Amino acid sequence: MIDHIEITITYLEMGKAPSDRLAPAPPGTTPVLRPLLDPRVEDYRRLYNAVGEKWFWWERRVLPDAELERILGEPGREVLVLEEGGEQAGFAELEHQEGGRALQVIYFGLVPAFIGRGLGGWFLSRVIDHAWSAAPRRVWLHTCTLDHPAALSVYRKAGFVPFKTDTRSIPDPRLSGLF
Repeated sequence: MIDHIEITITYLEMGKAPSDRLAPAPPGTTPVLRPLLDPRVEDYRRLYNAVGEKWFWWERRVLPDAELERILGEPGREVLVLEEGGEQAGFAELEHQEGGRALQVIYFGLVPAFIGRGLGGWFLSRVIDHAWSAAPRRVWLHTCTLDHPAALSVYRKAGFVPFKTDTRSIPDPRLSGLF
């Protein structure tokens, strides 16, 4: 049995705010972007698991509650929630780094029931706009071959440019019992 899988991680960045306008909301939708203030661990985990289960997001699943609470409470850490029709449809986690000179999009994704409705472009453009409102020198993120198959192209279309790739072997998260 193979207990490891090979993944390719692509690191992308923006060196300046996009000049194009924010993406419009898809017809028939009324999306809202809200900050998750003082996030409770159980609320964060529920949303993290709902968004990330399909893509084998495992890192935050294995953290003890106290460690996750510490991370979520760090200065410069933000969680933004996408709501549509009164439901949580996705989230983004941002981390201000390098004394405010950089901002990393740590996590970004939609709950599977909301994928394919055109909300991703609206959501990503708002997250990018929010990130640049802090006036960093760069905004960056990474994606990997376990993420949604369109993730890399969506980020590139939004204006992110790849600056590094890394291939590594990781323990297969499906064998951990977490999924």
